[in-house]
Amino acid sequence: MAKFRDLATSLLRYLKTEVMKQISKLLIANRGEIACRIIRTAKKMGIRTVAVYSEIDHDSLHVAQADEAFCIGHSELSETYLNIAKIVETAKKAGADAIHPGYGFLAENPLFVAACHDAGIIFIGPDAVAMQVMGNKIEARNFAKKINIPITEGVTGRAEELISTAPKIGFPVLLKAAAGGGGKGMRIVYKPEELEEAIESAARQAKAYFGDETVYIEKYIVEPRHIEVQILGDEHGNVIHLFERECSIQRRYQKIIEESPSPTLSSEVRLRMGEAAVKIGKEAGYTSAGTIEFLVDKDLNFYFLEMNTRIQVEHPVTEMVTGVDIVEEQILIASGHPMRIRQEDVMQRGHAIECRIYAEDPSNNFQPSPGKMSLYKEPCIPGIRIDTGIAAQTEIKSSFDPMICKLVVWGEDREEASRIMVTALQDYVIHGVKTNISFLTALMQSKEFVSNAITTRFIDEHLQGLVASMESEKEKFPLHVPVTGYLMASLSNSLASGCEKPSVWQQIGYWRNLMKIGLKAGAKGLEVKVSRSGNNNFGFEISGNTYSCAIETWNGGRLACTINGHDHVVYVSEDKGNQGCVSTGGFLYTMQRADLLTETVSAASFDSVGQEGGHITSPMPGKVTKINVNPGDEVKKGKVLLIIEAMKMENMITAPADGIVQKVNVKLNQMVETSTALVDLERRE
Repeated sequence: MAKFRDLATSLLRYLKTEVMKQISKLLIANRGEIACRIIRTAKKMGIRTVAVYSEIDHDSLHVAQADEAFCIGHSELSETYLNIAKIVETAKKAGADAIHPGYGFLAENPLFVAACHDAGIIFIGPDAVAMQVMGNKIEARNFAKKINIPITEGVTGRAEELISTAPKIGFPVLLKAAAGGGGKGMRIVYKPEELEEAIESAARQAKAYFGDETVYIEKYIVEPRHIEVQILGDEHGNVIHLFERECSIQRRYQKIIEESPSPTLSSEVRLRMGEAAVKIGKEAGYTSAGTIEFLVDKDLNFYFLEMNTRIQVEHPVTEMVTGVDIVEEQILIASGHPMRIRQEDVMQRGHAIECRIYAEDPSNNFQPSPGKMSLYKEPCIPGIRIDTGIAAQTEIKSSFDPMICKLVVWGEDREEASRIMVTALQDYVIHGVKTNISFLTALMQSKEFVSNAITTRFIDEHLQGLVASMESEKEKFPLHVPVTGYLMASLSNSLASGCEKPSVWQQIGYWRNLMKIGLKAGAKGLEVKVSRSGNNNFGFEISGNTYSCAIETWNGGRLACTINGHDHVVYVSEDKGNQGCVSTGGFLYTMQRADLLTETVSAASFDSVGQEGGHITSPMPGKVTKINVNPGDEVKKGKVLLIIEAMKMENMITAPADGIVQKVNVKLNQMVETSTALVDLERRE
């Protein structure tokens, strides 16, 4: 029977690959940086590309870069990037031979694979059977256990079963979405009484993102490392690995720094992990690119975690050290070509590091920061790689993940790659939204990262110290540089974004020879005496110190100047409310001139969550996914009133004080803005 099955499998592969499938036009069923990255390789291969987009994405970079683009709906994911019928229909309309799903969205949905095949469209990825087995965490764990790959102890079932079984596994346990990825729905549960609420929340997130609310628990490994192995498999039975990536630096169970090779593994463990990954791929009959993820304990024992049946966010670090274009290999494999690379051909050369740049605030628990950028400048360093889906003045939308780009560098060794990465981060300028750039810089320079003394819990355990280090380094930088730089740019009346409202002096109609300006630099208030001679020469007095300054060049937000005879470069922009942003020395400063006639601040800013109760508003635009209270309910301070989902993150809206709910102003699944009054709360002493 086994021989017959093997013969049937070989015959099927022969029939599938006897005639190579020509791909001349490719639809990318995704958005953002991964869509742009796929377009880049497709163009290199001479393949025309088709983009799909929601209405709110009409100005996105992937739309501009593709040869054709089709709008598939307004904004709801279920109507756009998760709409299988609409995407397949668009592919047929465009005459696309194939669809590449990227990662996320429909990338690991067997129904999408089947729909593509039924429509006669090539799916760039594994077949539905392998995806069903390996894409579901529970089935993948069972499969790995069956072929003797080590796994952690775990259990699945209904909420009641999980709650009753968890104590037998032992706390802490790790709760996961069975069909999940990217950390969605994942959390550590330390106490039995926390488990029921955690299961409910994880199931809700899993249903929203993956269409499957199944969750499971497994034993949580203390001091774990997260290391994954990239594999490639073709339709001829060949499977190879492209070595490993260390992905232990994470926040909210989502990776933010990846590197290859792993500085943790020994040569012997690296070899065994590679062999285990290839074994999984071969036993599963896997084709295309995939990633086998492992947890590694402090004694370098490794355990199968899951398989991602798609291309990974962090695939560029593997490409940088192996020289393999993984997307190109995916396309060739889907076309029926046998693998061009043998295992013995694959080598790791040098060291690559990837940092994910996010629009978020690390000092506020990585709260996403949607909005429109007022200035965007990528680092100008030879040899670095930036995978992004945005351009200058792109709006970071609250409907999607807040990742701005992936910054990837290569060096001869880890020390050199780290040094290049820090330089690149310090040269990256983004204004208008908060980012994690300074945080990543502090993290890369921390003694724990330098010495590789890290685990997947590193950021959770060191967040306050890293934020303090970031702020301490900023405090050491001389404040007069960003202050004088900003004032020179602002007073020259040529800020790139322009001033919506003129200054008091412009309203009067003349420029005084000597004036005083009230200025707020961050939280610090300053009074600056200003004198000017000619268009480009200024004198400033700040806190009793005088500075002689001159503009050398001022173009595109970049101000080259001299301050007391020393050369400086600062980047300056202003938003529509006349708040200035200044980047210099690798730090970002906010500035506000008191003499500018600013626009009215929205009432929501004054009426948000505070000690007085009143109207409670959302910290960001998003969708209401749960409402826990009704009018007349008495609530204690800290009670979760409702949950707002934004940028793939659940935000718990809590009561700022004890009180009585007067009114609930929103409905389930309603989209809200920061100015929307969610709940009216009457404070009680």
